[in-house]
Amino acid sequence: MSQLRYALYTGCTAKESTPELLSSTLAVAKKLDIELLILEEASCCGASHLQDFDPFLSHVLNARNICYAEKLGLTMITLCNTCQINLAMTKEKLDSNPEYKEKVNKKLAEVGLEYKGNVEIKHFLYALVDDYGLENIAAKVEVPLSNFNIAPFYGCHNIRPSHLHEKSNNGENPYNPTSIDRLIEALEGKSVDYESKNKCCGFHVDLQAPQTSNTLTGNALLDAIDNNADVVVTPCPLCHLNMDIKQKSATKLLKRDIDIPVLHMPQMVALALGCNEQEIGLKYHVSNAKHLAS
Repeated sequence: MSQLRYALYTGCTAKESTPELLSSTLAVAKKLDIELLILEEASCCGASHLQDFDPFLSHVLNARNICYAEKLGLTMITLCNTCQINLAMTKEKLDSNPEYKEKVNKKLAEVGLEYKGNVEIKHFLYALVDDYGLENIAAKVEVPLSNFNIAPFYGCHNIRPSHLHEKSNNGENPYNPTSIDRLIEALEGKSVDYESKNKCCGFHVDLQAPQTSNTLTGNALLDAIDNNADVVVTPCPLCHLNMDIKQKSATKLLKRDIDIPVLHMPQMVALALGCNEQEIGLKYHVSNAKHLAS
């Protein structure tokens, strides 16, 4: 197959709070001969907080980020569900409203940019599943994940609202998503089906309602554990932060022991492709995950 090339929007979290996400993503791309050009000039997407404070600034900021992918003429790849939704919402707003697009471009002109709306935005998950192909990934597996029951946790913003993502995620059903399940099976792991896999992790209410956030996190992890999962995997670093860091506080709140490793989606793929420990970055986890690479 011809080489795939993408403009990689890392967002903030993959460069700062979860460096293992970026290193494992780059390792997977190298193994699969996918070229990722990092958009070094891009900035934060607003993380769904700026959007509440100043919607216009949010649209200008994200249009600016998209412009850098447009300059390369490449599909823009994200690593974070929240980045994905904020970029997708900006694209939908500007592409459907010429007057508003002109207003945003007037601001972008101050830094020599113009939003055109001619590139696609998709999560790395769907670049792997839909563009590279599960059969091609399966052919590259060096370390089958057959010893693990793996619970996929999709989170919210990659699959909802469905109309916003239907082109980038090939019409993933938000009520019954299957992409990560199918990826797990391509890596020869056992996919765990459980009710909470498409629920919210609680990240975005953490500051306002930490008990609610801990409850959502804990319930999802317990659901995975109760269905015999050995590990949870998510395509969102914000979900990962909540589920990796909050196991002790959720244990205390829900009065049940919660202890399960949580992987970023690219880490799971990197394990199966035989990437090295430094690239996979399990040492950065709060919950114990180092044994997964042994």
